[in-house]
Amino acid sequence: MSKVVFVHGVGKQYLSEDSLARDVVPELLGGTRLAGGPVPSPEEVGVAFYGDLFRPAGTRVMGGIPYDEADVETDEEFALLMEWWAQAARTDPEVPGPDATGTRGPVGWAASRTLRLNAVRAALDALTGAGYLRGVLDRALIGSLKQLTGYLTDDTVRLAARDRLAARITPDTRVVVAHSLGSVVAYETLCDPARNGDWDVRMLVTLGSPLGMRALVLSRLDPTPADGRAVWPKPLRAWTNVADSTDIVAVVRDLRPAFGDAVTDVLVHNGSHMHEATRYLTAVETGRAIRAGLLPEAAAE
Repeated sequence: MSKVVFVHGVGKQYLSEDSLARDVVPELLGGTRLAGGPVPSPEEVGVAFYGDLFRPAGTRVMGGIPYDEADVETDEEFALLMEWWAQAARTDPEVPGPDATGTRGPVGWAASRTLRLNAVRAALDALTGAGYLRGVLDRALIGSLKQLTGYLTDDTVRLAARDRLAARITPDTRVVVAHSLGSVVAYETLCDPARNGDWDVRMLVTLGSPLGMRALVLSRLDPTPADGRAVWPKPLRAWTNVADSTDIVAVVRDLRPAFGDAVTDVLVHNGSHMHEATRYLTAVETGRAIRAGLLPEAAAE
């Protein structure tokens, strides 16, 4: 039975539960070992996989779906891309911000199609030129946009992803570790009263989480926050939120104002791969949070 369950983020649609586990489980164990343990066995770490829910059906496209600026199609996708652009500019001096001369931005979704396409193109050019995103393709960025916004707007995907995680949580599960979009899946699943009655999950560890983005994510959560304050997931005794200071997905790194003072916000340095799950998992700060959830004394808190 899994003592720790890991929930992945966006961009895993061509993997499987097994291939993902080969990447993340050793790194999770290594980070916990750095923190002094106890280190669970590999068999005690489960992976909740939902990436296939985003895998496109039908005709094969060589090299993946060739997304470009015209494929940013909704207000939600546009707003999220603009927020990522602004955050990249705040954290990387080489990235011109939306207000900089010559960037052709900012504009709103209500602008003409030509102006919107120009703004999207400028954002993609700025982001793919950022030091920690150099080499990332337009289609990867746009695909990530679509998965995050798709989860929040497609109830079929949303409920199926939550089902996948719920199936992995057992009476032995003490820690849920959730990366990126997975943190949204984990939060909503742990809040679900139809599922969480018998769970004894002591610690939620969120990595590179977008949960604090008020207009784009927080306001769309289930359950809906009241007056900007979100519901605390009933099974949890503690919650540690880990973020790299340059992670453009974790735009809001202090979750306490929205989720309460019981959240512990921790900054880490992931080097050039600011949002990569394995970099987060090998951080000793992540290991300490997992360790805290596994220690027997956590049950008495």
